[in-house]
Amino acid sequence: MTSPPGATGPGPMVSVVCPAHNERDNIARLVEEIERALVGVTGGYEIVLVDDGSTDDTRAVIASLMAGRAHLRGVAMLGTPAGRGNGQSAAFHAGFRAARGALIATMDADLQNDPADLPRLLELIERGADMAQGDRSHARRDNAVRRVGSVVGRMFRRVLLGDTIRDTGCSLRVMKRAIALALPLEFRGMHRFIPATARQLGYTVVEARVNHRARVAGETKYGLGIVQRAIPGLLDLLAARWMGSRRRPTAHEEFRA
Repeated sequence: MTSPPGATGPGPMVSVVCPAHNERDNIARLVEEIERALVGVTGGYEIVLVDDGSTDDTRAVIASLMAGRAHLRGVAMLGTPAGRGNGQSAAFHAGFRAARGALIATMDADLQNDPADLPRLLELIERGADMAQGDRSHARRDNAVRRVGSVVGRMFRRVLLGDTIRDTGCSLRVMKRAIALALPLEFRGMHRFIPATARQLGYTVVEARVNHRARVAGETKYGLGIVQRAIPGLLDLLAARWMGSRRRPTAHEEFRA
């Protein structure tokens, strides 16, 4: 197939973009599981691993796995603060622009998303959806604090954004390339509003149940307290609402005399 718009050189059908920050113990298994899930996929695939300022040897592990794997590519974020990454939004932004696929799949590098769910999400795109969004809510075993936080968060998203997506925090999704390139992910926290933004842009988003697995290696990157989660989340929500209210149609056509 020829390159999709915005890509350079021939591209595969699917690009799987995975941000990684200090995930050295998960990377090899992640790559192997994606390979098993997508073997034989029509049009081929690539895996784009984005090292977001890791302080362990995540980047070295990615480089070692690239030997003999033409479908595996590594992207390193630049200008990351010492000891921290630029965040998942920025890493997705970089990965989407490096990706060459007509379809973009996303997932976390911590193995809590299950690559075996990818074929089912791809099938939903084949049936006509523009984005297939994973929903882990049936499988999560969160404590009471996180369950209450999720309910409150969904309520605020519905009221302020009209967002009815059940599990907007799930990183496992597949979307058309045009959506990925239109998302304002250069702004921190905007990865939480990918499905809502896609709908604001006029795309069809469907949800599908996906698996959720416990982390087996590495450490979670998210805090559990109200200051660490609720307040920043509310600020991001208000920012998403403001950007949505300021968005204007950009569809156009050329005319001739």
